[in-house]
Formats: sequence, structure tokens, C-alpha cells
Amino acid sequence: MRTRPLHLALAFALLAAPMPAAAQQEQAVPVNARVNVVLNPGDRVRLKVWREPDLSGDFQVDEDGIVVFPKVGRMYVQRISTDSLKAMLIALYAESLRSPSVEVTVLRRVSVLGSVRAPGLYYVDPTNTVADALALAGGISPDGKQDQFELIRAGKRLPIKLTQDSRLADSPMQPGDQLWVPERSWLSRNATVVAAVLTGVAIVFAATVR
Repeated sequence: MRTRPLHLALAFALLAAPMPAAAQQEQAVPVNARVNVVLNPGDRVRLKVWREPDLSGDFQVDEDGIVVFPKVGRMYVQRISTDSLKAMLIALYAESLRSPSVEVTVLRRVSVLGSVRAPGLYYVDPTNTVADALALAGGISPDGKQDQFELIRAGKRLPIKLTQDSRLADSPMQPGDQLWVPERSWLSRNATVVAAVLTGVAIVFAATVR
């Protein structure tokens, strides 16, 4: 594929140029609703080109940080933000499309393991919450903790606190990390049985002391 330095330079120039105050107000988005993450090997890029289903789809970022897009070919995207990638793709698709409308979403690879109904590897939108990731894995099993979750990397637990409402983008999650749901203690899982046994013991003891 031939390089397109002019278009790429234009895309970066547009990103770096200051935006008029009115335009900044129009494009203002609540911080919690907008995520501009950078791409890493193992991620997937969900590309939607308006009215171009043949150009849209999910595309894998390989171990070298390269992804192959329809009509564009190979692109090195490691450490490129979603906003930058979107601008670059708009510039490239403008060569063959009139005023292309492009949407770019990064899907991060994460293993959801532990006390869940369907443990496995899933691709998750970083704007989603821990609860959304757990839903992909079928939800928490009856033996799992409902309010305590761990992020594990290379066998080591990261020192962060996660709840079901935590957004994955607000955590240091990287491709290949594990979202782990711990199992409840034996006493917690068998509270009803323990209560029944204690009640029975109390009844027997009361009967013997009469």
C-alpha cells in the first residue's frame, strides 16, 4: 500500500489546531460519558463507516500493533488514541468516499474468571462497567462475592478497588488482564445450614437442661 503522508499530516494538524470557543461548547461532552483510550496489541477496533457495511466491522490489532482496514490496508496503531485514529481514517476514506462519517470504538481483551457462570475471554468496551463485563460472562455465580472484584496481571493482584459500578476505562486495565470474582467464604455460603445446625443444637441443649 502506498503511504499517504499528506493526509496523515493533515489529520494530525486538525487535531492539534485550536478549536473556536463556540465549537468547543457544542462538542462539550461529560467526562464520564467520553473515553479516548489508546490502542494496544490484543485490542480490537470496532469501525463503523456510515452507509458502508463492507468497510465496517471488528478488526484485530496484532502483536506488532498493526491492524488491517478495508480499502486502507495495514496501519500501525499502537499507542494511537481513538480520536487520532478516527481523524486519520476520515482523511484516508475521503479519497474514495464523499464526506465519510466514521465511528471508532476500542474493544479491550479481558479474561473474566473466578466465580462467574461462563468464565472466559471477552472483548469489552472500556466505557462499560465491571457489571457489564460480568454480564458477558453470564453473571456472578451463587458462590461469588457480589461487591468485591480483583484485577490480576501476570498472576499478581493489582492494588485497586473495583465495584460493579466501576468503569473499566477508569482502571489500569490492559489487554490480557484478568477480572477475577472471588468466592465467598464457606461460612457465608453455608449460612443457612449453619443457622439450622445451631438452632438444632440449641433446642437439644434446652431440652437436656430442663
